[in-house]
Parts: sequence; C-alpha cells; structure tokens
Amino acid sequence: MKIYTKTGDKGLTSLIGGTRVLKHHIRIESYGTIDELNSHIGLISVQDIAIQDKTVLKEIQDRLFTIGASLAADPEKSKMKTPDINDQDIILLEDEIDRMDTELPPLRHFILPGGNNAVAFCHIARCVCRRAERLAIQLSAESFVDEKVIIYLNRLSDYLFTLSRIICKEQQIAENEWIPRL
Repeated sequence: MKIYTKTGDKGLTSLIGGTRVLKHHIRIESYGTIDELNSHIGLISVQDIAIQDKTVLKEIQDRLFTIGASLAADPEKSKMKTPDINDQDIILLEDEIDRMDTELPPLRHFILPGGNNAVAFCHIARCVCRRAERLAIQLSAESFVDEKVIIYLNRLSDYLFTLSRIICKEQQIAENEWIPRL
C-alpha cells in the first residue's frame, strides 16, 4: 500500500463510511486536532518525567486514537466497529488528577506556562486539548458525537494542567505564578 493516494489532491477526503468531505470540514478539524494533541502528548512522554506518568500518557495516546476513529466515522454511513471511550477511561484521568493533587500545594494563583520543556509541553497540550474539546462540541451541534468524548477531553485538559504542576514539584521547579499588576 502506498502512503499517498492522490485522492485528496482536490481538497477532499473520505470519512470512515465513504462520505467525501472538504478537508476543512468541522469533522476533519476535530479529529485532526486530536491527532495534533496526540503528538504533543508523545512529546511530553519522551521528557524526563516519572515512569508512572509515561505509562498513563501511553494509555491516553491510545484513547486519543479511539477518539480520532470515532470522530473520523460518518455516523450516518459507517458500519465499521470502532472502539469507544468508556467510564473507566474518564475515571483513570480523575484518579490520576486526585493522586497528583494529594502531593501538590493548594492552588492560590493562576499559573503561567513555563518552567522547563516538560512543563511547557504540558501547557501546550492542555491548550490543544481545550481546542479539541471546543471543536468536538461544535461538531456535536450538527452531528453525533459520543458525549463521553467531550467529557474525556474536558478531564484530559485538567489532567495535563495537574501533570504540569506535579512535574514542577518533582523536579523542584518553582511554579510560574501569575501575580497581576494592579
């Protein structure tokens, strides 16, 4: 199988199920942003972070492929069975957030992105995750999107923020607190 097909040269691509849509279609934007998020998470996972965090990030990458497949399928035409997001996937993120939170000082200020590469990459991924969530919500206004996808993305952005904080703590980096100028 060749990596290029030339079928997208006119700005169209196929959804799972065969429907052809323009490459700027909201469904393409949605799963393309999930792919971008997955790449950023891969970048975090190769940093000097705890093995447990690397393991969770690998699981998240798998779930993002699941979400990408779900968003790439035409809900009206696809007969292909794709994996789905379930309650346990969301609970994993919540459990990890809770685990990290027990080790962190209370949050008293907004945190500016930065610290080191791993922390900054977490903040970039968090922002991309929020965009993916907004796009999935926008898509859900016109077509079916599993509500657990939106919940998962919402929780994932919280996880990424908390991960940035725990990396700071573990690597003894001061959090970059925003102290507004008044």
